[in-house]
Amino acid sequence: MNQILFYSQVITSVVLIVLIVIQQRGAALGSGFGGGGEIYATKRGAQKKIYYATVAVVTIFLVLGVLNILIP
Repeated sequence: MNQILFYSQVITSVVLIVLIVIQQRGAALGSGFGGGGEIYATKRGAQKKIYYATVAVVTIFLVLGVLNILIP
């Protein structure tokens, strides 16, 4: 059971990394530190779906991590 949880967590982490990299494609290094001066914009379309998918994958990753600790 631990092997299944371990490999599930590895796959989930790779998916999470990909989703985060896709989200950050429009952000420059300066905007990461508070620069840029852009006006706040709401998420629309694919950007919104990627955001919600990221939140879902983070939740799955955390649940798998807790289960990996609790199940001997």
